[in-house]
Amino acid sequence: MLGLEGLELSQEEYEILRHPRVGGVILFSRNYQSPEQVAALTAAIHAVRRPRLLVAVDHEGGRVQRFRDGFTRLPPVRRLGEIHDQDRMRAKQLARVTGWLMATELRAVGVDFSFAPVLDLDHGVSGIIGDRAFHHDPEVVADLAHAYVSGMQKAGMEAVGKHFPGHGGIAADSHLELPVDPRAYVDLEHVDLLAFERMIHYGLAAIMPAHVLYPQVDDRPAGFSARWLRDILRQRLEFQGTIFSDDLDMAGAGVAGTPPERADAALTAGCDMVLACNDRQAALAILGGLHHAPDPVSQLRLIRLHGRGHMSLERLHRDPSWQRASRLVHDYDAFPLLDMDI
Repeated sequence: MLGLEGLELSQEEYEILRHPRVGGVILFSRNYQSPEQVAALTAAIHAVRRPRLLVAVDHEGGRVQRFRDGFTRLPPVRRLGEIHDQDRMRAKQLARVTGWLMATELRAVGVDFSFAPVLDLDHGVSGIIGDRAFHHDPEVVADLAHAYVSGMQKAGMEAVGKHFPGHGGIAADSHLELPVDPRAYVDLEHVDLLAFERMIHYGLAAIMPAHVLYPQVDDRPAGFSARWLRDILRQRLEFQGTIFSDDLDMAGAGVAGTPPERADAALTAGCDMVLACNDRQAALAILGGLHHAPDPVSQLRLIRLHGRGHMSLERLHRDPSWQRASRLVHDYDAFPLLDMDI
């Protein structure tokens, strides 16, 4: 999965996307100008190949929302956790509506899925996670994430839980360095891993591991670790969905070597698809130097991530359900919950 440079496909990018090793595109704020522009861009990406390429985006809400003008501004999900402390049922209903709203707006412009929700716990030490996490209690995280994902699915979008097995327990940011979490497996198992385990049992379609090292479990970061991905995630937790690497351009991935070595290490460890988001030369090096044989099972897993159904954003904005949901999510406290088929 690759990143693009601008608002439309260049001829060079069109040729790159035709490469048989490319399976998808991730969009960023640099690729967004308006709903109409991004809808045209996703249509162009989908037209490159058959079966069509996946189109994804990080669209969690709060600090991490790539498309803003023309889209509902989503609050950070920590707000849902705060409401959960006062009224569990209201928080779950709000989570379902928020997940639906996020997903239905993205589906209206042709995006297949968002890398959401965050299943990390808010331990109060990680600036990069912080209010991106629902709560500090894994049972609350699972409760709200389940509702949020059910809303996404209602809109025709599957979910990607991140960052397995949990990025919230350390202060370091894996975009800038390799974080090291010194906890033993037994400590992670009954805290951070619990939300992932619950969501796997609820049928979570995909997971993204963290570029975090847990030296008491393995000597490789989770995203490059067969112990984490094959032994723990696949076998012990019985996860059958897709595993995406986190961005291989991040500093936390540097321990795995050159870009092709990082990609090969992630795929060998158990990832189904690797991300190279922001460095075109690194992405080309991966395409030219990757020796890992394609896995038909991975291809079958990835098929599930294609979005289902959508209406135009113009038509969506005329829909009473969208109008009510957008008002509600804009200010959770200002409106009563309404009986919506979401």
